[in-house]
Amino acid sequence: MRLCEGCRLRKSRRFPGRFHARGRHTAVVGVGCNLGDCARRFERVVAYLQKGRRVQVKATSPLLLNPPFGYRDQPFFLNGVMVLQTALDPFALLRYLLWTEKRFGRKRLFANAPRTLDLDIIFYDQTRLRTRRLRLPHPGWQSRPSVTIPLMLLGG
Repeated sequence: MRLCEGCRLRKSRRFPGRFHARGRHTAVVGVGCNLGDCARRFERVVAYLQKGRRVQVKATSPLLLNPPFGYRDQPFFLNGVMVLQTALDPFALLRYLLWTEKRFGRKRLFANAPRTLDLDIIFYDQTRLRTRRLRLPHPGWQSRPSVTIPLMLLGG
């Protein structure tokens, strides 16, 4: 497979990985970071999610080091995807993920700003949703190598 220009694959202890998980709903969540030790933070996020009762991590992709888009004057991003099992509805899952971002130091300074952690719901079951707060599937996912490449590698 050909990666995007400037992109490189990385692996860590839990990326890629398969885990035992149960839940009524399946969500694919994009994970991203470009500030600090992102790979270590991702490891801690997976461990944190696994300890809680709201979601269970079922699988993780390899990680992709890739250039930023939108605001380009910032470090490269490390991105991947996680498959989660949950009983939460999409809005409750969004609230939980936003709270998790904040717990791991996320500050929203401006659109596409550098970040310590970004968790985006890409898919939630087969749900199609368009509200002011949440759109499913995530808009533009299919044109972002930071999502498509980890998704393709998730099965392998």
